[in-house]
Amino acid sequence: MLDKQAESPVAQKLLDRIVRSPQHLIALDTPNVAEMLAQMRVLAMRGGTSIYVWDPDGGIDSLRESGLHVPGSKRIADALRYVLQSMHFGVYLFVDFAEHLRPADTVLLRRISRMQTVNERKLVFVGSDFELPEELDGMFERITAANREQPRLKLRDGRWVE
Repeated sequence: MLDKQAESPVAQKLLDRIVRSPQHLIALDTPNVAEMLAQMRVLAMRGGTSIYVWDPDGGIDSLRESGLHVPGSKRIADALRYVLQSMHFGVYLFVDFAEHLRPADTVLLRRISRMQTVNERKLVFVGSDFELPEELDGMFERITAANREQPRLKLRDGRWVE
């Protein structure tokens, strides 16, 4: 398991890939959501990147500044409107979203996918083995996160060891 206090090069590469993506909507398939969120929190706090997380119980919360909560964002439609209207760059991680995503929300997701602004917003659906509505086909990028870092090998007495 990754050390939750140390930055992970894998998590940094994942964040870089999300930010550089030409799409505004991203489906991130990861087997360990909690570990990935912990790594993103470390990156947000140390790197200053605006990363937010949405869950149905708390709405949108900042990973960089604990206690910074967006009021009225518990419903997924309200959270999507907030992302759409925000004027600031941000990576928005949506966890536990599948049962809360309604067919009417695809209209908002389509608008987010077509945004043409200087301050990009990335909306990242995080989970394991999920499908987004087929109306969004071609409007999102699917990224698969490695389930663990590759061990660093060291040469000891003429052989490679972990």
